[in-house]
Amino acid sequence: METVAALRPLQPAWVSVTYGAGGSTRAKTVELVRRLKRESGIEPMAHVTCVGASRAELAALLDEVAAAGVENVLALRGDPPRGETRFQPHPDGFRFASELVAFIRSDPKRWPFCVGAAAYPEGHPETPDLEADLRHLRAKVDAGTDFLVTQLFFDNGRFAGFVERARAAGIRVPIVPGIMPFTNVEQVERFTATCGATIPPRLHGAMEALRSDPDGARELGVAFASLQCQDLLRAGVPGIHFYTLNRSPSTRAIVAALLAAAPWSGAS
Repeated sequence: METVAALRPLQPAWVSVTYGAGGSTRAKTVELVRRLKRESGIEPMAHVTCVGASRAELAALLDEVAAAGVENVLALRGDPPRGETRFQPHPDGFRFASELVAFIRSDPKRWPFCVGAAAYPEGHPETPDLEADLRHLRAKVDAGTDFLVTQLFFDNGRFAGFVERARAAGIRVPIVPGIMPFTNVEQVERFTATCGATIPPRLHGAMEALRSDPDGARELGVAFASLQCQDLLRAGVPGIHFYTLNRSPSTRAIVAALLAAAPWSGAS
């Protein structure tokens, strides 16, 4: 809530609330989105994942989120719980995010959500090739996804190529780029290894020079993300989703600079 209070003056369109593997933070997720809706004046978006949950449990969760007045959910398959290497669906659950999206859409009066889903500009790490990844993405959209938020990336050219391929595959929903302003080198290396994103060689060289300089690495993260966002907004993206990891200073600095520069004003 302190992080949200710090971000409120920048008027974010939404704040998303993550969801622990195996439902470990399910109650906290619901309570937090309820508080955000009631107290913050900022629109919350609740993550919902398939991990460790039956259809009945997911239905109960969606009922709670809807009862709280929350209008937006991000439907995800979810990562395997810690210590496990492969995703194992619940016996009475879902294997894919597309099935979860279809489940939500099966009862629009009960769950009248705006539904988002994840996209992977460089391909999901479990998908053998980009063509298969696009087929999975199209399945999520066809199931009723309203918009997509991408996994983090550090190469805007890869994002642009992904959007071009998605449009060619018939995907027309808004695609919001996900940006993570890194705060230390080990952190970004760990995240990219997990999600399959690449670090451009020049950026990696600059990061390596600051490996033992936490302040310098944090400043590099802010500077690089600011340049990324300027380029993306000039290209006409519908918005930017920041992965803040509950730490607002870097994101606040980037957004304040973007609001001052208004790079989207020159978009074609």
